[in-house]
Amino acid sequence: MKEDTIKIAGFHAHVYFDTASQDVAARVREGLGARFEVQLGRWFDHPIGPHPQGMYQVAFLPNQFDRVVPWLMLNREGLDILVHPNTGDAVSDHTEHSLWLGKKLDLNIEFLRQVSSTSCDILLH
Repeated sequence: MKEDTIKIAGFHAHVYFDTASQDVAARVREGLGARFEVQLGRWFDHPIGPHPQGMYQVAFLPNQFDRVVPWLMLNREGLDILVHPNTGDAVSDHTEHSLWLGKKLDLNIEFLRQVSSTSCDILLH
């Protein structure tokens, strides 16, 4: 049985970087903020939550998906990016329902099992 997309309240893109790629990540962030109606989250220079390396989160509504994700595909400049829906099930959203641009990183799924489905929202503030 297919899931109904009405359950998707929005999307998150997690843009991963390290010390060497931080300037690239800043350019991608500037491009996203200038072109789209997105909410740019805080910079994290270290692993946080389920994320294995530094990253920032970009939140956007379903009506932005067809513009934001193709732009990221063409302009990610080699960065690894996780894109996932927000359906209220953080584990499934980050695993079964996610897509990766670049290399798929190993997330700490156990962390997601132990916290509420809204755990990613803290990354925006």
